[in-house]
Amino acid sequence: MLRPMYPWLLALHLIAVISWMAGLLYLPRLFVYHAATAAGSEQSETFKTMEQRLLRYIMAPAMGATWIFGIGLVLLGHWFTAGWSQVKFVLVLAMTIMHGLMNAWANDFRYDRNTKPQKFFRIANEIPTLLMIAIVILAAVKPF
Repeated sequence: MLRPMYPWLLALHLIAVISWMAGLLYLPRLFVYHAATAAGSEQSETFKTMEQRLLRYIMAPAMGATWIFGIGLVLLGHWFTAGWSQVKFVLVLAMTIMHGLMNAWANDFRYDRNTKPQKFFRIANEIPTLLMIAIVILAAVKPF
């Protein structure tokens, strides 16, 4: 009875993942530019607004939906014992930790406490990309 729901859950999961990834890839770029501005400047205040809105209205709901629909897919597909699914779960946990770190960095900017240089955020920007590549390969290829 629930099997016909699988394609719908998959579609909703993919929509949520795309939205979450867009934020995870864009937010560190905002940090790169924000780190180059003077604290309290008009430009800095604009970045603060952009960062907080991105986190609150796009990234957080998308992350929650990704987890909810992903867990639904695992349960419906009986993937919980598959090796690829277990590794994917660990990588999605790492992505969630990255999200939490970005939230903390946004708060550092929000309260004018950032001490990290632009280069730090340029490097941090690559981590979600690498995680995404591994996660997509695991989900699409199911190598083990």
